[in-house]
Amino acid sequence: METSDQKKFDIAVIGGGVIGSSVAYFLLKQDPQLSVCVIEPDSTYEYASALRSSGGCRVQFTGEENIAMSLFSIDFIKQFDEHMSTARHSAHVDWVEGGYLFIVPPEHAAQLEKNVVLQRAQGATVDLLSSPELKAKFPAMYVDDLGAGAHTPHDGWCDPNGLLWGFRRKAVELGATYIEGRVVDAEVTNSRAVSVRLDQGETVHAEAFVNATGAWSGDVAQLFGMTLPISPVRRFEHYFTPGTPVGHLPYVKDLSRLAFRSEGQGYSGGLVDGDVARGYRFDIDHDYFENVVWPAVAHRFPAFEAAKCHRTWSGLYEVNELDGNAVIGAWNTRLPNLYTVAGFSGHGMMHAPAAGRGIAELIIRGRYETIDLTRLGYERVEKHQPYPELGIL
Repeated sequence: METSDQKKFDIAVIGGGVIGSSVAYFLLKQDPQLSVCVIEPDSTYEYASALRSSGGCRVQFTGEENIAMSLFSIDFIKQFDEHMSTARHSAHVDWVEGGYLFIVPPEHAAQLEKNVVLQRAQGATVDLLSSPELKAKFPAMYVDDLGAGAHTPHDGWCDPNGLLWGFRRKAVELGATYIEGRVVDAEVTNSRAVSVRLDQGETVHAEAFVNATGAWSGDVAQLFGMTLPISPVRRFEHYFTPGTPVGHLPYVKDLSRLAFRSEGQGYSGGLVDGDVARGYRFDIDHDYFENVVWPAVAHRFPAFEAAKCHRTWSGLYEVNELDGNAVIGAWNTRLPNLYTVAGFSGHGMMHAPAAGRGIAELIIRGRYETIDLTRLGYERVEKHQPYPELGIL
């Protein structure tokens, strides 16, 4: 019997951000009879990683699973409003098909070409461009030190806030219960996760648990006795404008991890410092744009020599320190009813639809039925066998 401080569900999803809410939606879409709760400590999502992201969605990966997840997710996001509106709310995500452009120096051109072949083989539309072709297509770009570029015209970006709330509202309409609280402890046996305790003293029992807590997932895993090599890494996003017109740009990315795109009358993006100290930090280094981002942007597009940064904000990447790829699957060797869907290392929002669908299939049917995500399972962490991307992270 349930009491005010003790509840029982079929599935408890820990983390109510875009990943956790996607999991809840797909669980109830596939099996409406399930009782599903989503445990989320902050219903305002002030520090949610997705809401502090740029909303980019791309197919330019080298892992077959990542490419397949992108193809499904992008199509899903393009049709989001049509399928995810509720009786009371529309589900606008403001999709912009602005494209992505990966650029590399000559010594990496051969690898980029191999990546393009793989992406095309899975059905992605990718244009491989030489240095002169890059200049012709993007006249404002400095290309003398570039060997090639890969342009995916059907990629783009969306509003992460609309995506998160669209998933959450639809999950609630389908029957999900959202519980505001932070998981502070877990009860386990030798072979099963039994319950979690929340910071207000409430206990939630479930037949299965899903860790979808993003940058916090390593700490949550530890409550279950699980070692998950996922760390919070602070990153900055900037909104800036050039001194002279540059025109529309796709989402431009290079090997230094410079990444920016058109946003209204200006541009949004940054340059990730992968060596920054790990931790839950949201403070802002107001010199970072001038010292790190501006030189890189101005080198690639000389019109940004007179760039002006109007706003800087911070967010967290949930970095999988093993290989930069998501961990998706059950802890089969210890607690097979504990599932993880985390560690996307900056790709969580774009892969949320596919990851949510995949973990729902695994929980309900015991296997993947659409995209086989087995190689992204926790087993590779236990065996310390990285499965990294060969492209630009």
